[in-house]
Amino acid sequence: MKLAIVGLVLLLAAATAIATDRARPDDAMVVAERVWPILLFVVAVTIVAELAAAAGVFDAAAHRLSRLGKGRTAALWAMVVILAVAATAFLSLDTTAVLLTPVIVAVVRARRLDPLPFVFATVWLANTASLVLPVSNLTNLLAADLLHLSPWEFIALLGPSAGIAIVATVGVLVLFFHRRLRGTYPSIAAPEAADPVLLRIAAIVVVVLLPLLVSGMPPWIPASAAALVLLGVFAWRHPRAVRWRLVPFSLVIFAAGLFFAVGILETLGSGALIGSIAGSGTDLLSLWRLTGTGLVSANLIDNLPAYLLVEPVAGPPERLAALLIGVNAGSLITPWASLASLLWHQRLQADGVEVSWTRFVLMGLLAAPVVSLAAVIPLVR
Repeated sequence: MKLAIVGLVLLLAAATAIATDRARPDDAMVVAERVWPILLFVVAVTIVAELAAAAGVFDAAAHRLSRLGKGRTAALWAMVVILAVAATAFLSLDTTAVLLTPVIVAVVRARRLDPLPFVFATVWLANTASLVLPVSNLTNLLAADLLHLSPWEFIALLGPSAGIAIVATVGVLVLFFHRRLRGTYPSIAAPEAADPVLLRIAAIVVVVLLPLLVSGMPPWIPASAAALVLLGVFAWRHPRAVRWRLVPFSLVIFAAGLFFAVGILETLGSGALIGSIAGSGTDLLSLWRLTGTGLVSANLIDNLPAYLLVEPVAGPPERLAALLIGVNAGSLITPWASLASLLWHQRLQADGVEVSWTRFVLMGLLAAPVVSLAAVIPLVR
């Protein structure tokens, strides 16, 4: 609800700027044309993820991974890393933070393991693995749209950087938690699905959706189709689950407010100041400067407005990629740097897992620059 209020305030500010002739209605239309497919994708993929979770898809996947771990804590943690990367890459970082986190907490608690190494893996990888595909993060969708990149062209540009970001994240996590990953855990019976038919259908829909998200068609099309299929199946099998709360109204209003407010700021001349900070050039030091600008901005004001503010002065693809690294992989320090981090902490509190923000910030101060700066290196041609 707080997000929706902030979004409404930002929309009101943008409307006031237009009404007082500080900005033109045409500027708002340009923003609207750019963001409606992105917001529609956010709604559709959130519905898909929520209904897949309700059907037990994530629970079943987590249990299968725990069996692959064969009773070794380190192996189970590695499986959680793989699941977090896959969920983030294809279903977005917010899905990992909101839906995967409680599943992982339940899995490790049932096996009497310390949850901290596992939940830090989910939130850090939700941010750093969000460099993999356009659909992994709203910022990626904006960048891919600006550069007219297909999913495969996006992977060609940022794939090596995403790989380094993930490996570096895992390395820092191991550095912090290696002692807690020793030992073994007992085997647990598989969770019983409340509706096996619903589980199978939801699993099939998710499996079919994943390759379609990298097929080259606009992501909102397969995501919307998958959402409609699941809504129809749930209306048949479990109608009480079909409710308006499935639609992330607060997130959509918040994102829309940011888009329009930052768009208006651009027309008022914010680019000159940001450009003087971000610099220019595609050599390593110049790219690091831009990444650092994105990293600091994201941790000050949140990664989405940080990206929107710096995007107009980023320049060629290599620089835009460096900006994405800063605002995505660099969003590990402050709680508000990424909405996913705030949602992650809310879920942990609801499940009775305590993680202090002091600890989060101190660990992030080491991880964010290491991961971000390392990920920039492949961009130097």
